[in-house]
Amino acid sequence: MTLKERVRVTKRFHFEMAHALRCHDGLCANIHGHSYVLDVTLVGDPREETDHPKDGMVIDFSELKKLVHKAVIEHYDHALVLHEKDRDQASSGHELFGRTRFTPWQPSCENVLLDIVERLQDALPEKEMLYAVRLQETATSWAEWGRG
Repeated sequence: MTLKERVRVTKRFHFEMAHALRCHDGLCANIHGHSYVLDVTLVGDPREETDHPKDGMVIDFSELKKLVHKAVIEHYDHALVLHEKDRDQASSGHELFGRTRFTPWQPSCENVLLDIVERLQDALPEKEMLYAVRLQETATSWAEWGRG
């Protein structure tokens, strides 16, 4: 078979994260959490190497899983993400704040998504492989990034 076609492959991930939106004019100014759904889509040509263990794959899904876990899930899962200007509010040293991540940007779904894209691009063997990323914050709300 000689199907030289680009193929998109997607893997779904789940993680729990809390955040608060600094200076927000609604309830999201309070610390609250979400069960996030993250879809990562890569694009590439399936390998054409007979007898190679990865023949026919753009990427082995288990390799993608390891990559995303190391670059994204380990950083964000069960973390509290706050703007760095709120550091004084959560710097008591108490273990409750042991997984707090401070950012120079508003920790909105859109900005967390862009940070995830950057983390993935840095972790992938080729940045161009990353085709699309979708971060779902609630059952009815999400942000998307894509090359298309």
